[in-house]
Formats: sequence, structure tokens, C-alpha cells
Amino acid sequence: MELWGGWRLISAAAVIWLACGGPRSASAGDIVHDDESAPKKPGCSNQFVLVKVQTWVNGLESSEFVGVGARFGKPIVSKEKNANHSRLTLSDPRDGCSSPKKKLTGDVIMVDRGSCTFTTKANNAEAANASAILIVNNQKELYKMVCDPDETDLDIKIPAVMLPQDAGLSLQKMLMNSSSVSVQLYSPKRPLVDIAEVFLWLMAVGTILCASYWSAWSAREAAIEQDKLMKDAVDELTDDKHVNATGVVEISTTSAVLFVIIASCFLIVLYKLMSSWFIELLVVLFCIGGVEGLQTCLVALLSRWFKNFWDSYTKVPFFGAVSYLTLAVSPFCIAFAVVWAVHRNASFAWIGQDVLGIALIITVLQIVRIPNLKVGTVLLSCAFLYDIFWVFVSKKLFHESVMIVVARGDKSGEDGIPMLLKIPRMFDPWGGYSIIGFGDILLPGLVVAFSLRYDWLANKNLRAGYFLWAMLAYGLGLLVTYVALNLMDGHGQPALLYIVPFTLGTFLALGRRRGDLKVKLISITENYVVEKCFSDAYCEMMKLYARTRLLPSA
Repeated sequence: MELWGGWRLISAAAVIWLACGGPRSASAGDIVHDDESAPKKPGCSNQFVLVKVQTWVNGLESSEFVGVGARFGKPIVSKEKNANHSRLTLSDPRDGCSSPKKKLTGDVIMVDRGSCTFTTKANNAEAANASAILIVNNQKELYKMVCDPDETDLDIKIPAVMLPQDAGLSLQKMLMNSSSVSVQLYSPKRPLVDIAEVFLWLMAVGTILCASYWSAWSAREAAIEQDKLMKDAVDELTDDKHVNATGVVEISTTSAVLFVIIASCFLIVLYKLMSSWFIELLVVLFCIGGVEGLQTCLVALLSRWFKNFWDSYTKVPFFGAVSYLTLAVSPFCIAFAVVWAVHRNASFAWIGQDVLGIALIITVLQIVRIPNLKVGTVLLSCAFLYDIFWVFVSKKLFHESVMIVVARGDKSGEDGIPMLLKIPRMFDPWGGYSIIGFGDILLPGLVVAFSLRYDWLANKNLRAGYFLWAMLAYGLGLLVTYVALNLMDGHGQPALLYIVPFTLGTFLALGRRRGDLKVKLISITENYVVEKCFSDAYCEMMKLYARTRLLPSA
């Protein structure tokens, strides 16, 4: 089992690295955007909003396109029932820089970008009695239409919308192949709260809850087993060198700081190399970690009913001794991950991604642990600063939020990196997903899981312990994150900005009030060892063992 255990530890370390490097901001997608680089002025003060362009061909409902409203012009109506159906007309001349050759009767005119300013095109369309103007970009991306610095006293009374190049080509084909094409322009608002955010909150809290109990149960079982071994060989305790036989990775203060430094480097790599092939590589890594996580969780559950298969081993090349139960479960886990990878762009693929992600997070929280609150404080504090820097401060250096760009996969042509839990927004007219990064669950989860292990090994009940309050603080912090997300019109928020003060602040304040802070700044293993001593001599030996082998150096 040594090689197999080593492989598990390597996998856990890799996952932690990816989770720290991946985006950790909760997001619902930007619908309303205000750009400070495009100053407002009279007649040019609209917010940039996404606009739905619904089409009808010969009276039958057809395709829907998405554009962006201009800084100038009449604001786009938000309700579909208030939006007019208007006939679509192709401009002649196509650039719209001069008056159309024929008068329009409330038509929506479509022009090409270029040759003159956006406001000139809009003024010409309004003078020809158009009800709105669609300006087709010469690129696939959307472009924010602003006013020139020398333009003053603008009074454009029709809506102006920019469409991407491919949408313009589609509309042009409709006009050429059909006798009548009409459009409807509106910009629906997101609901204040979507049920997807409720389910995502439950998933995050439930994942930490399950992982914490599994971690605490494993720690208690390991401590009891270690007690038995130590009583049988107490004379050898001081001569042994520390070997982590339980397959647990303990994070030190140094590694906590290095995690954030490496995470920043990895995030920059993601940002600079973001492309379809790089996303494919991350998908492969995610599948490997997901298979390991799903297999570990299933084996742990099934071992209660198939104990004989769990206790029977066979040798497998490279992996060493592997239980028959693990061999039986592995093909299913691999097949599950492969099916998800092949169909990851399907509408139902989020289910597979969440299953693999939750299993992976639970497994990592069971394997990776913080030995004391000092390490947890350093880890969450660094992650707190990391989140703020890469969501907000990076805008000053890169002219866009690096973490949000990576999370959405803006430069890859894909739907973003897979190291996320996501649920489709069910009652949102714009669709999309509510997402949360692995790090927003993993990093606070390390501290929450530590609190339950401490409570159990120190024989504290639920109310007198720290786990209940740590869980409530995490849930409240995540709830505040989603409130902030909705108040910011769907703009991505660094979740740890809210989660860390609630979770860590509650832990530290409660510990200080109870006078337990100094106790928790040392390893919880010593508390268990001291309370379970059977004699004075044995107790002293146990203390020595704990200090020399289990405790971090002072």
C-alpha cells in the first residue's frame, strides 16, 4: 500500500495547488457594466447593458442574439411585454454614415461599423425615422459604444445596440432569404435571488460538513490505534523518527505562504496561456483528481458493507497493494470522469462536474490537514489578500480582473476552467451559471475541519466546542457573498473577502473569550494524548512522544 498511499498524497498536493491557483470568486455573469474609462456627459450617460435581440422570420419566431447597449441613445426597455416588434431593414449605404436613400417608417435599421462615429450613424438613423439602430461590429466580440470627447449636448432619442459580427451575418442572411424579418429589443433584469444560489450554498456548506466529520472520525480512529501501538512499544517511542503512516498531509506555516505564492504564479500562467488546448490539459488533470476523489469516497462508503473485499489486497504494478474493493470501484469512477469529459459542453454536464468536484474536495479535506490554528490563520489571511488582489487590484495592472477572466474562460473559447462547482441559473432570463471556486470551500474547510477534530479529541460537546460556530460563520460568510454579488449587479466577487473575516474572526474571538486560544495554537494531538493517559509515568512518556513527533517546532 505504500506506493498507492504515496500516489494519493501526490494527487492531494496537486489538487491543492490547482485549487489555490484557480479562481475563487463567486459569479453570476455581468449584465450591467459601468466603465470608468468612458466618462459620462449629458446625452451620453447610459450604463452598458446586454440586450436581447429576438427575431421573427415571416411571422415565425426565430433566432435570438445578444448585443450591448450604447452609452448614448434611449435606454433599452427591461420588460419583454413593453418592447415593440419592428421590421428590420438593411441600411443603404451600409455604413450608415449618410442619410438612408429611403425613408423608414419606424423600422430598426442595421448598419456596419466604421467610416464615421457611432453617434453620426445614430443621428442619421433617427433623422430617417428609424425606431432603433443595430450596429454590426467588424469582429466577433462585442464593443462598448461611447461618445467622442468633443461631442456635447447629444440628444439621440432612439436605442443603439452593438451586435457581434456573426450575429450581423446571420441577420443579413435572414433579410436576403426572407420577405419579412422583424426584431424585438429588450434588456431583462436579473432576479434579486436565483434558486441556483441557494442550492450552491447548500452544496458548499454540506461538502464541508461531510468532510469535517469524516476527517474528525479518521483522526479519532487513528489516535485510538496509535494509543494501542504506543502502549505495546512505549520503550521505542523516543527513538523513532516521525513517519506519517496514516497518509495525512499536514500543512506548515511556510507551506501556507508558499501555497499563495505558487497560486499567484499559476493564475498568471492560466491568464497568459488561456486557450482551448490549455483548458483541455486542465480537464485531464481535473478528471485524474476527480477519479481519485470519487474512488476514495465510494470505497469509504462501501467498505462498511463489503469489509472482506476492503481487507483483501492484491499487488498492482506501480500502485503496489490495492484492495479488491478499490479495483472494483475504479472502472466506474474512470468511466464517469471520461463520460463527463466527452460531454462537458452539454447542458447536463454540470451535474458530473459537481459530483467529481465535491468528491475531490471531501477527499482532500480528509487527507490534507492543518495541525494548529496558527497555520490556519496564516493560510486564510494569505488567501484573503490573494483574493482581493487578483479580483480588484489586478484591474490596475492588467486592465481587467485576472481571476474573473480566468474563471469565465474569456480567452479560451470554452466555458471556463473545470475547478468550479456550478449550477444553472434556473429563473434568470439570461441563463448562465452561479459558480464557486474550489478554494472557497477547501481553504475555509481546512479550518472548519480542524475545529471538529479539536472538539472531538478535547471531549467538547457541540455547544461548548468550536465546530458549530465555525460552520455557522462559514455559512453566513458565504451568504453575505451572494448578497454582495446581487447588489453588484452580478459582478464577480472574491468570496474569501467575506468568508475569511466571518470564519476566522469567529474562531479567534470565541477562543480568546474562552481562554482557549493558547491551547489551540499548539497541536490538537497533544490534548488528546494528555487526556487519555493511563498513569503518571505513561502520561509523561506520551507527552514526550507528542512533543517530539507530533507537534510543530516552536
